[in-house]
Amino acid sequence: MNLKRTLLALGMVLSLFSQGLKAQEEKKVSKWTTHFQTTVIAQKHSGFKALYSGENSLADSVEPTVTSLTATLFLGRKLWKGASVYVNPEVSGGKGLSFARGVAGALNGETYRVGEVAPAVFIARAYLQQHIPIGNTTYETVQDDVNQVTELVPTSRITISAGKFAISDFFDDNPYSKDPRTQFLNWSVWANGAWDYPANTRGYTEGVVAELVKPKWTLRVATVAVPRIANFHLMEYQITKAHSETFELEHKLSINKRPGAISLIVSNTHSQAPSYADGISAVQTGDSAILKVINGEEEHHAYGGKKLGIGLNIGQELADGVGVFSRLGWNDGKYASWAFTEIDRTATAGVSVNGSRWKRSGDVWGLSGALNGISKPHRDFLKAGGYGFIIGDGKLNYGSEGIIETYYSAQLAKFLWLTFDYQFVNNPGYNKDRGPVHAFAVRGHVTF
Repeated sequence: MNLKRTLLALGMVLSLFSQGLKAQEEKKVSKWTTHFQTTVIAQKHSGFKALYSGENSLADSVEPTVTSLTATLFLGRKLWKGASVYVNPEVSGGKGLSFARGVAGALNGETYRVGEVAPAVFIARAYLQQHIPIGNTTYETVQDDVNQVTELVPTSRITISAGKFAISDFFDDNPYSKDPRTQFLNWSVWANGAWDYPANTRGYTEGVVAELVKPKWTLRVATVAVPRIANFHLMEYQITKAHSETFELEHKLSINKRPGAISLIVSNTHSQAPSYADGISAVQTGDSAILKVINGEEEHHAYGGKKLGIGLNIGQELADGVGVFSRLGWNDGKYASWAFTEIDRTATAGVSVNGSRWKRSGDVWGLSGALNGISKPHRDFLKAGGYGFIIGDGKLNYGSEGIIETYYSAQLAKFLWLTFDYQFVNNPGYNKDRGPVHAFAVRGHVTF
């Protein structure tokens, strides 16, 4: 059965590829946009010293090589003036090391915490976007791109996007650290790990994003659905009980006439998440119902979970082909992590260098460091023997989780890149009694 599913998914990949290639060849000036990507990642980690292991621990022995696969067709169509619709059929399959458990800054941004590894076909995005000019605005031409038709866009505008999407498509952008298909793989490097951003298991949600765009700054506001169960595929939106709002103010920078940007993100989420105080009591009394809710196994059927988060994101070009980036993040950490990963504090920084400096303009080298932490209630819950949906060793000798990642992406052909990636993880899952870990990956990426 798994072989049949794999062959079916691979057939879908080839079909999407051929359709996208045909559309790309036929496209001159069109109301349509068609792009395609497929990414395959093979990953392995070293064995390491572990005084003990638990339900969500990264395996301390050398695991067999694991592989992930995604393939996406990005379709878009102009509608009336200023409006477009975008739909993204996607195939994904495979698994992460230890099923993406054991490291809060998980090791592969293309995998998620699921038990079913057979490739599956689904609609990743399907949303309508409308630009509304404001004031005596000028216009600029935006060229065809992924989920972007060629069009004249007002430089002062309100843009509304409604439907299904990844909220990270609109928020927390950074030109040097954003996409695990082409850049850094680690979850806490390509996104703000302390932003428990609302998403289903694969990273998508439903809702509305409104953007007030001016030439030098942008204000974004979103209200979207949250998971019914921690890190689950089913979502819910109840205006008084279950929803998430995100606010971002982005300001464009110009240092020595080189582009950059800085943004402040504030998020507030309401869900069925229990508090860690309730989780500690549940460990002490043996209340398996609450423990299964925090572990992402069951629905709580009770509301009141709250999570307030703040993040800072900076990206700046320093020289031709050289850029630096940094993210800082914090959330109150009183209630269980519910959607992204188990990080309550994070600080990351890195550098990205384009290969044009050594006459390979399609290549990129990147280096980053991340330091992750959790709140005291979260810490006490894990120390008592509790499990979240990503980490939990049954015990905890707390220490900040430190990660260093470097990659080299080489362009081998017009549409093909091959990447070699290395990650060093100290105190995986915030545990001084386990690790350090060395993880290695090879990534193949096709796009047009």
